[in-house]
Amino acid sequence: MKILLLGNTGQLGWELNRTLLPLGNIVALDYPQIDMSSPDNIRSIVRQYQPNLVVNATAYTNVDKAESEPELAMAINGTGPGILAEEVKRLHGALIHYSTDYVFDGTKGEPYTENDTPTPVSVYGETKLAGEKNVQSVGGAYLIFRTSWVYSMRRPCFVTKVLKWAREHETLHIVDDQISTPTWARTLAEASTQVVAQGRGTIHDFMIDNRGLYHLSDGGYCSRFDWAKKILALDPNKEEQVTNEILPAKSSDFPTPAMRPTVSILNCNKFITRFNLYTKPWDVVLEISI
Repeated sequence: MKILLLGNTGQLGWELNRTLLPLGNIVALDYPQIDMSSPDNIRSIVRQYQPNLVVNATAYTNVDKAESEPELAMAINGTGPGILAEEVKRLHGALIHYSTDYVFDGTKGEPYTENDTPTPVSVYGETKLAGEKNVQSVGGAYLIFRTSWVYSMRRPCFVTKVLKWAREHETLHIVDDQISTPTWARTLAEASTQVVAQGRGTIHDFMIDNRGLYHLSDGGYCSRFDWAKKILALDPNKEEQVTNEILPAKSSDFPTPAMRPTVSILNCNKFITRFNLYTKPWDVVLEISI
């Protein structure tokens, strides 16, 4: 299988570059080799490499900055994936694309299923939803995996920030009114690879048969406050911490350009049932990853 991996230097892309390796020949690209804001560049890259499978781990992920750069965020997160889907379909190939729990406003009060209507409250969420719709409208052989609170020790993220803050501040204030599921980038990469392995040799037909949108995250859920407490408890170098108190706060205590969803837990039963794959509880995974 010829695999084109886009966004290989990011949290998820780095892990995918490792997990997908046994399944085929990988061409792994990131900016500036692939510019998801340039339709011409996207078309040129796909036509050059003629892949059987494209895995798109690129994204504009700066949630707050997207509020002041909506056109760029939409080009990368919304328009680009649609162009990619068109080119993949033209090649009779298959596409895996990733989205986010931020397509929801978080007011449902219980885990979201794939049948719930997205109502994003930020430019970032709007652009990621546009990407989903554009891929779906093209059709062809595709899988879209919506995930939540992705982290990796290799890149700046909530986990690395909390560890850094714990070395700088005696008291931490962490919001307890944002609730979702921390998801290790390696979980996503391994689950994605296991799905691809199920269709190895007939990846196009396999993904036509299973195409659609799936929620995929680690198991369980927590608030950012509970997540932060667990991070500090699992810190392998606790002696470096100067924090002696961690207090709950509200999102309104920390005004940001972009709004965040409140309770954006994803129900992953559709993925589990379709592919017979399970993920571990978020706190168990955190202990492994940190």
